Amino acid sequence: MVTTGAAVVDRFGLQLTVVLFLSVVVVTLFTALLTAPQRDEISEFYLGDRAMTPLRNGLAMCGDYLSAATLLGSTGLVALTGYDGLLYLGGTAVAWMMVLLLIAEPLRNAGKYTLGDTLALRLPRTQRPVRLALAVCTLTITTLYLVAQLVGSVALLTQFTGEPSAATRTLCVVVIGTVVIVYAAIGGMPGATFIQIVKAGMLISGVTVTAVMVLNHFDWNMNALLGAAADNSGTGTRFLEPGLRYGASTTSKLDFLSLQLAIVLGLAALPHVMMRLLAPRQTAVLRSSVVWAMGLVSLVCLAAGILGLGAAAIVGSDTIAETDRKGDAAVLLLAHALGGGVLTALLSCLAFVTLLAVAAGLTLAAASSLAHDLYGEVIRKGRAKETEELAVARLAAAVIGVLGILLALVSWGANTATLAFLAFAIAASAILPTLVYTLFWRRFTAQGALLSLCGGLVGSVLLVVFSPVVSSMPSSLYPDADFAWFPLQNPGIVSIPAGFLLGWLGSVMSRPEVPEIYEDFEVRTLVGAE
Repeated sequence: MVTTGAAVVDRFGLQLTVVLFLSVVVVTLFTALLTAPQRDEISEFYLGDRAMTPLRNGLAMCGDYLSAATLLGSTGLVALTGYDGLLYLGGTAVAWMMVLLLIAEPLRNAGKYTLGDTLALRLPRTQRPVRLALAVCTLTITTLYLVAQLVGSVALLTQFTGEPSAATRTLCVVVIGTVVIVYAAIGGMPGATFIQIVKAGMLISGVTVTAVMVLNHFDWNMNALLGAAADNSGTGTRFLEPGLRYGASTTSKLDFLSLQLAIVLGLAALPHVMMRLLAPRQTAVLRSSVVWAMGLVSLVCLAAGILGLGAAAIVGSDTIAETDRKGDAAVLLLAHALGGGVLTALLSCLAFVTLLAVAAGLTLAAASSLAHDLYGEVIRKGRAKETEELAVARLAAAVIGVLGILLALVSWGANTATLAFLAFAIAASAILPTLVYTLFWRRFTAQGALLSLCGGLVGSVLLVVFSPVVSSMPSSLYPDADFAWFPLQNPGIVSIPAGFLLGWLGSVMSRPEVPEIYEDFEVRTLVGAE
């Protein structure tokens, strides 16, 4: 999200956005404090209210998954690249099918608070090294994603003020980061759930109403909308055909496939999404919750596609690119054209709340893994009292939040999409193979889990380091250097198969686990246990 430095929103829009955002923050913070765990029970802090309805759970899942990239980045991608952007949104919506069909029920049945508990149940003899490796992967994924959200807040601020000063950047990141710490450390899962539900409701309402305004602008004639988008895109009918961004060469096609694999497979292994899957008390509620989440995410993706086409048709792709070459300003420019400063302020506030909510979920997931898996089970070997572990979880949330703030200030110019997609790739390459093998393969061993976790993590990071993301291109982190031998910007197409291969290799080369352990585990994944 690197902008040209031109302000998109006028002074009135900025003032109204600040008022709206502060109002939402004050209300949600007050409610989070009221709903915070009142007892020293880690189950309430980690899982929250386990008796929530499927709709509320689905809204929370939707809120956990949808980030500002969906509202700003995806809309801009459609506005600038047309068909290819719509194809990208399709992958975002399809990702939930993987969760519903493969992961959700067996994970909830076998899990307790974190994925580490599931692995410990499956590999009890050597659970501590596996928990440690899993905690490292979880911390890496959540920190990358958290930094992306905090850097994104600066990029969004740029739409209002132009290129911000160092002091303004610091203030923005510190304020957002501090609120996130309060949500996660004090509110726990109940507080995070409330902000996610509020954010999801606002996001669904905001994009749906704006999409209806776009369709109404063209008298509900999709042909008119598509025709105007193509005419004002600067590329004519090519705007509505594949290949404008991802089909120019074989490398770009492979890059798109790699990106889609990371998104579709990575969602099922994102730590904050997996925590949400463990919350419902009954599998029937979980199943309905995931269906609700899938439907709501699909609705938002459909609306985002309409907004992208509307931005190209009404504002023009050239105008969007001149304002922000990444396209992140598209939805704000469209809002200003349709509803003036008021609609622009509403969508801008929505983007800030979206950043805040996703960051809170990530911080809570990281804190839970560090407190429960690393401290409670590895360091204290399961002997920690609940009050002790809860205190560590709150402290860990504060530490993760501060770490995210510092890293965001250091890397404020980084491409937020790259950080987020790397987090997805690591989740799909390290955690997903371990999770799938744990749930469904009898022969899986602890050495297979360690190889899969460590190999997927290291492999993903190394491939990105030696890719055009870091060097060899004008848009790279170090454009003047050239040590990129891996041609793709997303490592998923290589690192995901490598993660599965390493898990298989480590398992067949080590001594099998006791057969009775898997038999008991399999029964639990099928019928569950309270």
